[in-house]
Amino acid sequence: MIGKITIGKDFYGVLAYNEKKVSEGVGHVIDTNIEHSTSVKMTQEFNLVRQLRPGLGNAVFHVSLNLPYSDQLDDKEFASLGCDYLMNMGLDNNQFIMYRHTDTEHEHIHIVANRVRYSGRITSDSNIKRRSREVINDLERKYGLTQIPAKTSAKKPLTQKEIEKTLRTGTVPTKLILQNKIGCAISKAKDTAGFIKLLKEHNISPKFNVSKTTGRVSGISFKYEGVIYKGSSLGKKYSWNSIVKKIDYVQDRDRTVILSANGKEWGTDKAGEGNHGATIGSVPRSKGVAKGIEDPSEQSKGHLGEIKGNGVVQPLANETDWTPFKLELNDHGAKKKSKRKKKRKGLGL
Repeated sequence: MIGKITIGKDFYGVLAYNEKKVSEGVGHVIDTNIEHSTSVKMTQEFNLVRQLRPGLGNAVFHVSLNLPYSDQLDDKEFASLGCDYLMNMGLDNNQFIMYRHTDTEHEHIHIVANRVRYSGRITSDSNIKRRSREVINDLERKYGLTQIPAKTSAKKPLTQKEIEKTLRTGTVPTKLILQNKIGCAISKAKDTAGFIKLLKEHNISPKFNVSKTTGRVSGISFKYEGVIYKGSSLGKKYSWNSIVKKIDYVQDRDRTVILSANGKEWGTDKAGEGNHGATIGSVPRSKGVAKGIEDPSEQSKGHLGEIKGNGVVQPLANETDWTPFKLELNDHGAKKKSKRKKKRKGLGL
């Protein structure tokens, strides 16, 4: 079961949303301790208690509790589960209204509650998502629902957004596919070349971060069906530091095969190393550096992409497109600063 919590300021907006579902015939109230009326009148009733703590801005507690496709509860059971949830979250002496929606394939309810208790005390929202997950784990056991596996240190669990996408689409998350296939490759591979070969057999393209000065590999990313994950974002087990403890890796011996793997799928080959017949022109540059043969590890961050919070890499604009303009702005700013100094001297400041 997935719980998605929102803490807000306005009762009317969330009540109007749920009442619209009711008017469309895809929602109904299964439990409440306030009078079920119009959105305006219910907002007024919530605000009467809210006035006990006029300084509290975010008084609205809104949560949706979503079951996986395999689980079903009737209205009475879902209402009982919802009340147990409120009690364990410290909302047992608070106004609430509970809706059940039927517009999705997975069963779910929405609960709107007042954080201001009838006594005038405030229900804390400290660590609310962590507390909610713990309460949901207990309710899954109590009501015989499918339980989400506990978090492990070696393998990172799915994020809430990834779980919601799975519920919505019914497809297996890419993160789980990568964790299983890469884990299989790590357990079977004897050396770096074998590891790369096994990944290719699973249609996974590895990208090694290689230092230009030392040749040392400092990290690894994986591309599968156009989606890129940083190794460490899949879990500690999938970081390069952990992988090299399981396979036979020798820096000098494996440099060619690593650069070749980079170049085949990522277009970052070094000249003469894994380029497979492609010709890269060499134009002399200052300090003996040849254009077109930079080490793949030294490409700009903008070229390789930016790592998002969930580990997915998305492309950015090449930094070389804006650097000259940025320098021009910097020069312009320096000139303006110089003029201001001269002006101050003229004024005797």
